[in-house]
Amino acid sequence: MKLRFLKHKWQKIVFNFVLIPVAIIFLIAIILNHYLSPILANKVREAVLTGSDSLYRADFSDAELHLLEGKVTIYNISLIPDTAVFNRKKRQHLAPNNLITLHVKRLILLHVHPISYYLGHKLKINKIILNQPELNISYQLNHTKDTIEKDHRTAWQKISKSLHSIQVGHIYFNDVKFKYEDYSGHKLVISELKEMNLSATDLLIDSATQNDKSRLLNCKDIVTELNNYTGKTTNGLYDYKIKYLKLSTQTSKLTIQGLQLEPAKTNIFFNKSQSDRFTLNLDSLKLNNFDFLRYHKYRVFRATSMELNGGMLRVFGNPNKQKGLVTDKINTFPNVILRKVNADLGIDTVHLKRVNVEYSEFNVDSKKTGTVSFNNTSGYFYNITSNEKAIEKNNLTTAKLTSYFMNRGRLDVQFMFNLTDKDAAFSYKGTLGPMSANKINQASVPLAMVKITSGDIKQFSFDIKANSKAFKGNVTLLYNDLKISLLKADTANNQLKKQALMSIFANLFVIKRNNPDDISRAPRSTMVNYLRPKESPFFKTLWRTLLEGIKPAVGLDKKNQKATNDRIAEHNKNKQERLIKKAERQKRKAQRKLDKELKKI
Repeated sequence: MKLRFLKHKWQKIVFNFVLIPVAIIFLIAIILNHYLSPILANKVREAVLTGSDSLYRADFSDAELHLLEGKVTIYNISLIPDTAVFNRKKRQHLAPNNLITLHVKRLILLHVHPISYYLGHKLKINKIILNQPELNISYQLNHTKDTIEKDHRTAWQKISKSLHSIQVGHIYFNDVKFKYEDYSGHKLVISELKEMNLSATDLLIDSATQNDKSRLLNCKDIVTELNNYTGKTTNGLYDYKIKYLKLSTQTSKLTIQGLQLEPAKTNIFFNKSQSDRFTLNLDSLKLNNFDFLRYHKYRVFRATSMELNGGMLRVFGNPNKQKGLVTDKINTFPNVILRKVNADLGIDTVHLKRVNVEYSEFNVDSKKTGTVSFNNTSGYFYNITSNEKAIEKNNLTTAKLTSYFMNRGRLDVQFMFNLTDKDAAFSYKGTLGPMSANKINQASVPLAMVKITSGDIKQFSFDIKANSKAFKGNVTLLYNDLKISLLKADTANNQLKKQALMSIFANLFVIKRNNPDDISRAPRSTMVNYLRPKESPFFKTLWRTLLEGIKPAVGLDKKNQKATNDRIAEHNKNKQERLIKKAERQKRKAQRKLDKELKKI
């Protein structure tokens, strides 16, 4: 029976010249798919072994080639380092700092262009997808700069004899499991990441791009994305979280959203540590011109700028003191922290935007916690570095900040830290604008047991030069109509009670109501010379020094404080004597009453 669709001549031509060749090509493709897999396996193994100078070997379980679709699928790929070769290279000072182990369940190559390969020796692939790769990297600092290698050829020069170019449009690493082992410190640090995705764009190796410095690993851009990363510090006292992280090599920008540092519960933390307790929440952190490749290879951290946007930093002063042991808290000074950073760090500028800062302290006498807050803090830090050569050129780290003290008065402050002084010398000066004085009660009531009932601060200025041993400088507080109430601890009811008589005495005879006292007089100014206790950390000493200048300004200098304390002590003594006499009278009265009752009997 004849085929009805071949009754016309043009149909026969189509069948003979189109469909038959297609069928032949399809048959050939089936045969090639079957026989090319072992050839491909041998080529991959040979290429990896040669390209890594025998350091790595590659293998896979199976491969499927679909030439008509331009699709290649490879299963269970493994990239395994040869430890014997690595140790030999290490003895020769040629071993890399990073050693990689990789396993991929499935590798898919889409839209492979075989015609470009056969006719023009150009390998073109539109897309490469790696599903569920498991990547382990171990790091140890074998050298701090590139080792001298015999082969200085570019990637294109190495392939040019067999290929004119290699071009891949997109490479995707989906659902990466990443483990990183860092042996560079005194203790092994292991990090494990999940919910991680990697992608690379426009991988191109040819004669035109072989010296293109804007490309990393011959790719125009490599993007790393990480979601919901959590971890714990080595001492177990802090948990850290990152909601989202993105690194782009094309823009050299690292972006972090939702950065949190959460300490252990208060009682657990202070039982295990003598350090202050920090809590950090940042909306976002951005590193610009971050040299990722240099950090990855040599732990050299370089960036032109860092932006910290929105959030909160809380510091709680450690209330515990070990008896008979005084630990010098000089390590809490920023310039000392920079000196002790176990990394080659260099950031030109740190830009702080709208961050709230709080310092809290527990007063043993009042059994209360006082807090000093600096709201909506913004400004710049310059020359954040631990690099010795950079410090030789400029040994000063400076900061210019604007904040709102107790969320009211505008505070402009400047810091200057010396990075080479053995006593951690630094200076700070600033000016606080107008605000109501009673807004300080949040700190003054629990910490000093003094409540400000009225008063207006016109200006507060300070200029302090300091180091780890002493803080010296000038403090000036201008104010009007200051009145206070003195408080005392009521342990029975767990509260603070007003000392009415002593408050009247203080307001009448001790406290100076205004500064200046009148228009015709110059304002009072205080010279501060505060010797820092060794156990006093950085933030606490800053606050205490300013407080030492504020007290004399309002009339609470040492002489007046002594007179006030003597008067309070005398008042308390007289009160105690009156209570004793009253108790004795009541006792005698009760005894007389008892004697009368006995006589009646």
